Amino acid sequence: MGTGDWGLGTGENPDYQLPITNYQLPITDYQLPITPCLIQNTKTGRILMIDLYYWTTPNGHKITIFLEEIGLPYNIIPVNIGAGDQFKPEFLQISPNNRIPAIVDHEPTNGGAPISVFESGAILLYLAEKTGKLIPQDVRQRVEVLQWLFWQMGGLGPMAGQNHHFSQYAPEKIDYAINRYVKETGRLYAVLDKRLADREFVAGDYSIADIAAYPWIVPYERQNQKLEDFPNLQRWFEAIKARPATIRAYEKAEAFKNQALDVEKSRELLFNQSSQTIQR
Repeated sequence: MGTGDWGLGTGENPDYQLPITNYQLPITDYQLPITPCLIQNTKTGRILMIDLYYWTTPNGHKITIFLEEIGLPYNIIPVNIGAGDQFKPEFLQISPNNRIPAIVDHEPTNGGAPISVFESGAILLYLAEKTGKLIPQDVRQRVEVLQWLFWQMGGLGPMAGQNHHFSQYAPEKIDYAINRYVKETGRLYAVLDKRLADREFVAGDYSIADIAAYPWIVPYERQNQKLEDFPNLQRWFEAIKARPATIRAYEKAEAFKNQALDVEKSRELLFNQSSQTIQR
């Protein structure tokens, strides 16, 4: 199938049919109410599917939003980062940085062996290029999207993440660190608010630039921010929140929220990694 030629779940492509039943997901030790959207190629008998290695973090939500938005079939494989699943050898083969999300595409556009991708921004770009969706083809419009995608990856995500850590998780409260990252998060909100003053979405039509940024705005209260201070951002946020694909993506996350965790073990796993973590 060519890029942008999916016709998924619509009956537009006679080579694919829905639904497939009695398919056993490769999920172990979880009892999850997950019903993946599966499409089978009637000529080859192969399942067209993206395996998504996922947990309920902002970066994880980016990928479910994208996949729900375009209707590309996917299979969630939970990686419980609070229990140490990210250090399992089979996951490290896919994501050597021991971080979620990661994907395996079992039907690459040009055929051949499955392709694995880690880093949420790289995944969004890969999937957008694979499907021809949510990224412009015009070079100038494309540059706009890529600039704001990398703005999120290099700015909003890391700074908001440090905000979360020092204000929510650090064993001791360090006022300087909290103030530093709360202020920087606010500055980045203001950058996005200004950008949205004369446009509906970040870079023209709705795109991977919007999908990348939105999940990092969702926990704005934990970041000590007030959306009413950023009216353009608030309008954009509410519009994306109301999209059916966004609603479905966050509904998928509900299946994982009640996983029992050892808080101290989770803290050690998430916040006390070093070079020895990688070298062992």
